Amino acid sequence: MGDVEHNETAPPGGYRRRIVDDELDELIAGLPAIALEGPKAVGKTATALRRAATVHRLDDSAERSVAEIDTSRLVEGKRPILIDEWQRVPESFDRVRRAVDAGAPPGSFLLAGSASPAQSPTHSGAGRIVQVRLRPMALAERGIEAPTVSLGQLLKSGRAGGGLAPIAGRTDVNLERYVQEILASGFPGLRGLPDRLARAQLDGYIDRIIDHDFEELGRQVRRPQALRSWMRAYAAATATTASYEKIRDAATSGHGKKPTRVTAQPYREVLERLWILDPLPAWLPTRSRLARLAAPPKHHMADPALASRLLGVDADTLLNPRRGDAPIAREGMLLGALFESLVTLSVRVYAQAAEARTAHLRTWSGEREVDLIVEHGRQVIAIEVKLGPTPDDRDVRHLLWLRRELGDALADAIVVTTGQIAYRRADGIAVVPAALLGP
Repeated sequence: MGDVEHNETAPPGGYRRRIVDDELDELIAGLPAIALEGPKAVGKTATALRRAATVHRLDDSAERSVAEIDTSRLVEGKRPILIDEWQRVPESFDRVRRAVDAGAPPGSFLLAGSASPAQSPTHSGAGRIVQVRLRPMALAERGIEAPTVSLGQLLKSGRAGGGLAPIAGRTDVNLERYVQEILASGFPGLRGLPDRLARAQLDGYIDRIIDHDFEELGRQVRRPQALRSWMRAYAAATATTASYEKIRDAATSGHGKKPTRVTAQPYREVLERLWILDPLPAWLPTRSRLARLAAPPKHHMADPALASRLLGVDADTLLNPRRGDAPIAREGMLLGALFESLVTLSVRVYAQAAEARTAHLRTWSGEREVDLIVEHGRQVIAIEVKLGPTPDDRDVRHLLWLRRELGDALADAIVVTTGQIAYRRADGIAVVPAALLGP
């Protein structure tokens, strides 16, 4: 997505401050080196440039050639020093690490990378270079509504033992607008583009992954259509824990041949290195009474708009599904899965701001499931995602079960909806429209 890469430094309407900016401001004041990680066009460069005094762009072939000859040049200059696309010269990471070991002061280095090298050096930077994840824009960052319910405040209320926080708010954002946000993408450079241009940019982004990025990471793609088919099958598995074998079985090429196991494994590895796949890990607490939990991750792409483009769906297809619309068969309603993916993206951004971890819960039998678990220390917030305005008793049964299991450790339980009013049910479960939930 070359055009979007250019727009990354100057998106339509100028730079929109992100939730992660507050985190970076706090970290850069006390840490010598920070690595910004995330997929291409997510805004790493634009965010880092607002703080950098010296910039080394390693996606520029001339500058990269010089850096490969003498990496010491990368730590010279007025600080903060930004090394953009550092993975193009992996030795740059170790050069920064050594500078930190030598006593570099806070705010010295920013590294931005759109892929992790095959032999990642990040383990050698533990305690020296702090990694910060950038994801596409959450709903609260897109300017569609002012949130009235803070995930961070709910966690704080639980830790303080102050009881359940009040829940209130109203929004005019409806189902059609959520569909628009699923399709429009959270990549900053796409915000504000007409629908057709946004679709063209997303298609170009996917084409670049297949035709260029794999080879750049040392993986030759002999059958591009097989890779595209696997990506489509993964997109169809959004918000499920389908096995990778099932995903491979669903990935048939135009000639009816599915990728072999040996071929499909590198697909997943490279796409994860490119941050295109963003699987949600399973929650595996140490509490013995919750020991029978399943471990498979839930499948999500970096942005549900990528899944939508891979599957070739539009607003009409999602809002008015007909038999045969889905290019790859899947269980459950596709719109529900993509809405859950949009909420998951947003919750992960908010949870990161609160220094919390995000996971999902599923028992081995599948009898109990909770879409999102946000954990900070011993406090947990459980979140179910419902494609509808008003949850009923059936929609909250797993939340009530988890409350019984965890007791006071469950700081709050929420159903995120497509409704218009935020409130608490009589049983204490919070009901929050997705647009009203924020950091």
